Amino acid sequence: MRAVEYRRYGPPEVLTSTTVPRPVPRDDEVLIRVRVTTATAADGLMRRGETLQGRLVIGLFGPRRRFRVMGIEIAGDVEQVGSAVTRFAPGDRVLGFTGFRLGGYAEYCCLKETASLTTIPDGLGYEEAVALVDGVTTAIFFFDMADLKPGERVLIIGASGSIGSAAVQVAAARGAEVTGLCSGKNRALVESLGARDVIDYTLEDYAETGRTWDVIFDTVTKSTFGHARRVLREGGRYLPTVGGGWSFLRSAWSRRFEGKKLVFGMSVNKHAELEQLKELVAEGAVRPVIDRRYPLEQLALAHAYVDTGHKRGNVVIQVDPSPA
Repeated sequence: MRAVEYRRYGPPEVLTSTTVPRPVPRDDEVLIRVRVTTATAADGLMRRGETLQGRLVIGLFGPRRRFRVMGIEIAGDVEQVGSAVTRFAPGDRVLGFTGFRLGGYAEYCCLKETASLTTIPDGLGYEEAVALVDGVTTAIFFFDMADLKPGERVLIIGASGSIGSAAVQVAAARGAEVTGLCSGKNRALVESLGARDVIDYTLEDYAETGRTWDVIFDTVTKSTFGHARRVLREGGRYLPTVGGGWSFLRSAWSRRFEGKKLVFGMSVNKHAELEQLKELVAEGAVRPVIDRRYPLEQLALAHAYVDTGHKRGNVVIQVDPSPA
């Protein structure tokens, strides 16, 4: 089957087209025909091997064989199921996460029945589904951790990105008063998603505007808790999407000794968030934001674009765009 792999860390050019054996599902697995996947900033970090934590898992000097085909977010069709599978059947349209298995940058992948996987709601296409899945579930996870309440004021840093554009919508759906931080050219987009106010980061520092917030969700990890706490209200929470051991320690310290908190966590099992995603779709509370589409063979170009740091919403990779 067709796939794109990388055998060393580096720039987008390390991604090369190849063929690999089609996987065979075990008794507790489903075989998925991948229709679409995504190119994300997290994929770029993995490709470059920038974090020690990542290299300890994937490979110190280059990706181990099992991790050479990246791709975390997928939407497609169940092609075959193992003998013990009861949640899914051949023909089901599904979306979800490959997790530590990766493998979304290929025509087929196998996932356990218990993986973070669910059926695609009726009326939602593959591209729309994959463009919603990570941003919405990530926003749900962090807002649940922060116990976001109706009427609270929320600042979304990176409000026009893949996670940020979803976070604006999820926060608005929960009754929060949303401010988006993005470039001025993306103001109209962010306002259309539910932000009551937009701050242009190219013109002013959010911490110098005289405004305060109950929750600051840093979807691009461009700020710090030290900077954000100056404009957090008493009991306010700062939520970074990326962090290491220091983030966990700082989070624990702030929860115990400070009125303003750094809230950080990692979601491995996203079953609850996927169900909430489907509810939000049914309510019409969220819509996908797709910036560009690339065929699988142009994955390196997609990664190069994502690396610029200026995408609006999601970059979708068409693995098999043929009609279902």
